Amino acid sequence: MDWIETVIIAIVEGLTEFLPVSSTGHMIIAQNLLGIEQGDPFVHAFTFIIQFGAILSVVCLYWKRFFQLDHTPAPEGSSWFGRLKHKFWFYWLLFVGVLPAVVIGLVAKKSGMLDWLLDSVEVVAVMLVVGGVFMLFCDRLFNKGSDANKLTERRAFMIGLYQCISVIPGVSRSMATIVGGMTQGLTRKRAAEFSFFLAVPTMAGATLLDLLDLLKDDAAWATSHNLTMLGLGCVVAFVVALLAMKWFVGFLTKYGFKAFGYYRIAVGTIIIVLLLTGHSLAMVD
Repeated sequence: MDWIETVIIAIVEGLTEFLPVSSTGHMIIAQNLLGIEQGDPFVHAFTFIIQFGAILSVVCLYWKRFFQLDHTPAPEGSSWFGRLKHKFWFYWLLFVGVLPAVVIGLVAKKSGMLDWLLDSVEVVAVMLVVGGVFMLFCDRLFNKGSDANKLTERRAFMIGLYQCISVIPGVSRSMATIVGGMTQGLTRKRAAEFSFFLAVPTMAGATLLDLLDLLKDDAAWATSHNLTMLGLGCVVAFVVALLAMKWFVGFLTKYGFKAFGYYRIAVGTIIIVLLLTGHSLAMVD
């Protein structure tokens, strides 16, 4: 990958990370359009690692809420663990929410299924269409949230289960977790914000695993060029995601998912038609 390809893919990642259109799916499409070799271990790792760069924008934008402790008195009669949970309640909810992704993610990675999915633009195209059709109706089905509904351990765990669906490229982690929050009675805005927060430990874990795997298998990838491209990709994704995130919360709160559904269906259909007619996505073969 050269620096132009890196910047393009990082911009795609930053723009789509928090939109319900699948950032991983769009990066795979972008890589195919640019003619980047699929199946390369560094390309797989790059796809996940720069997502963490984008996710760090959450910590920057919501730092007051992300670094918070509950200093109110714990309920009377609480055990030491109960008092600890009360004080670190925000982080406890993130821990509960990320547990399903840890289990499912490790199983998918160890089985090799994750690498296979990341190489399949066909899977991305089909899931874009399927997810798009679903999004045309999900506001009507689940838009019954209330600010009075608190985020409990059970709700956080259920949202974490929904997040596991996004192991399939083209599904969208953002869509899965926001819809998961809406099914638990949260408003679109609160569901979106918890989706952002939950992304931090999820992508931090995925990034760490990918780095460890790369170093364990063959450290020859760690050339100065590749490390520079990783750093550049993370910085670009961070800046673009920071700009895109605030816009998305406002748009989603006001208009819902329908516009994103139409977009997904259009992009997925175009790719499916190209593939079925024997055309390559690469702009230069």
